[in-house]
Parts: sequence; structure tokens; C-alpha cells
Amino acid sequence: MISFEQAFDIVISTGVRTGTEAISYSESLNRILAGDVVSDMDLPPFNKSSVDGFACRKADRGNELEILETIPAGNWPSFPVGRDQCSRIMTGAPVPDGADCVLSVEETEIMPSGKIRFIGSFKKENIAMKGEDVRKGERLLRAGKVIRPQDIAVMASVGHVSVIVSKMPKVAVISSGSELVEPDKKPGISQIRNSNASQLMAQVSRAGAFGRYYGIAPDDEALTLSIVEKAIAENDMVLITGGVSMGDFDFVPSVLERAGVKILFTRIAVQPGKPTTFGLHPKAAIFGLPGNPVSSFVQFELLVRPLMTKMMGCEWEPLRIKLPMNEQFTRKYADRMAFIPVKITGDGLVSPVEYHGSAHISALPEADGIIGMAAGKKLFEKGEIVSVRQI
Repeated sequence: MISFEQAFDIVISTGVRTGTEAISYSESLNRILAGDVVSDMDLPPFNKSSVDGFACRKADRGNELEILETIPAGNWPSFPVGRDQCSRIMTGAPVPDGADCVLSVEETEIMPSGKIRFIGSFKKENIAMKGEDVRKGERLLRAGKVIRPQDIAVMASVGHVSVIVSKMPKVAVISSGSELVEPDKKPGISQIRNSNASQLMAQVSRAGAFGRYYGIAPDDEALTLSIVEKAIAENDMVLITGGVSMGDFDFVPSVLERAGVKILFTRIAVQPGKPTTFGLHPKAAIFGLPGNPVSSFVQFELLVRPLMTKMMGCEWEPLRIKLPMNEQFTRKYADRMAFIPVKITGDGLVSPVEYHGSAHISALPEADGIIGMAAGKKLFEKGEIVSVRQI
């Protein structure tokens, strides 16, 4: 049995990459950017007004000003502004030559003569200068990031309509155990519904990969081997839940070895998720996850998802928030590192959810995250600061 830190280092050092492809920027949400996005122009592309008002010379703002023209957004000025002159201008319109400020319309009045007079207190020029936001050739988005809606807006602003992204890993999901039936079936005596596959398929999708479900492998070593070999041949990663403990029918590690997988570890000193297996095949990375649904959920988030995103060139880190405990928490045994599901209260405190063990999947919908408790530690005091990893 190895520590969680050792297991993580083994998993994350895997050098598998998925390759790249070009897609439309409008379809790139949640994909991993595989090439930098560079601006093809200055932004703003010209000196533009940041308010509705009158463009003039600062030196003339105490004088009555003749209006030369009206400049709507999208139109180029027809006249330069000279002494005691101005142009009416709309937000976003180009500032005419000669003008070095824009007087906001709310701080001006029109005189009987048709000229305007400034009646406010001058605080700023109200001009967004050419290139003050972005310079032509400047890198705006760095390869390796998860593309968000605001990133798509940046790409649109610089005409980056074809974007290079990492290919989505193909991930096989297999459930193991003759006691399982699919969710649309009524379990018979000694049977349970298969929740792990649905959970893992959703986690795979959320992590930005393409999941394919290979069904339930019965407690038959030959049949399980056949399913595993097919999954390895067709995917970049294989997730198989159940069959990794110490029971008579827990033969997943031996099946993986027969399929040509080099097993790198089979036990981690964590709770939940101790019987987690990881190995490498020349074609795919393989995880044998525990059959208990909380264990498989947690170990996916802790080990599988970081590797999956690294395969796409992204050093993904989950959001962690440091907050105080709302109450004292104790545990009886401290021989392994523990991951405890918690919720964040409205006043910014952390409370463990009611949790009966690694089979208690109905506890997780109440949880906002998990907190780690180091091996040897039995107590979190009320008010003690903990790091909440969002799930």
C-alpha cells in the first residue's frame, strides 16, 4: 500500500497525450486550448469615446464651443477639431483629430446660439486610446487552459475563428459484478442497481472527455478479459469499477495483467478508495476503481480527472477554498488519509455532511466539496481552517 502522494505522482507522470485538432471557436467551450491565441490588431483599433458627449480640446473646455458634426459609432469623423470647436460623439465612435478629451453630455448645456458650454467638473479625458487594451501580436490566451465563455469572446474580438484544441480522450467505462443490474431494471434478491457507470460517464463528460459505456462485466474472468481487451483497443483510458478488493471474485488486477497492462499500484492509504488500481498498457491508461460509489467518485476526482486533463495538455487544479470548521469533527481511526464530504454554510463555515461510509452515495448531493485529513490526524477543532476542494 502506498501513500496518496505517491499514487498521484505515479499517475500524473504518465506521458500520454491525445493530439490536437482545429475546430470553430464557437464550438470550443470547455475544450483545452492547444495553441496560443494572438491578437491580429490593436484594441481599441482607434482612439474611441467612452461616453456620449462632445469631443474637443481640453484647452477650450472653458469656452463656448461650435458643433461641427455628429459622429455615430461606426462612422469616421469628417472634420478635425480646431480651436473653440467640438463634435458631438457617441460612445464607441472614433475621436476626431485635434480633440484630446470628450465632455460628457450630462455636463454640458446648449446655448441659445447653438454652441455648447461645459458646466461640469473635469476629471478625465473619457477616451479609450488605441491599443490600450491589447497590442497587435500580443498573446491573449495561453495554450493549456480550459476555454470558457469569456475566452470565446476574446477569440471573437481578434478574429481567431479557427482554434487548435486538444483531442478529447476516449474513455471506456466498465462496471464489474454479477450482482449489478442496469438502472431501468428492478433488482432481484441480492442485486443492486448499477449507479457507478452513470456517475462515471457524467464525470468523464464534465472533465472534457468522450465516454463510452461497455456494460456490466459478470463475475467471469474470461468474459471480463474479453470486455477489457476490447475497451483497451478502442480507447485512450479504461475505467473499471468493482472487482479490485480481496474477495474470491475480485480478479480485475489479474485480468488487467493478462490483457498486457503493467500494474503500477493496487492499494492506496486513503479512505475512501483504498483498493484503487492503476496500470499502463501501450495503448491506454487503466484505472481499477472500487465498487462503492463514493469511493469511485472521489478517486475519479483525485486521480483520474487530473490525468485526463494532463493528457490534453492542461495542468488542471480544482478550486480550493480555505474556510473555518463550523463544528468539531473526529474520527476513530487515523491510519489512512481521509477525504470527508462537506457543505459550506451560508455564513461561510464548513460542516461535514451526514455520511455513513463509501456506499452512501445519497450523501454526496448535499456536499459542496471534500476536505483532506492527513493520516495520524483524528480531530478538526471548531474554527480550524480547512481547505475545501470543490466537487
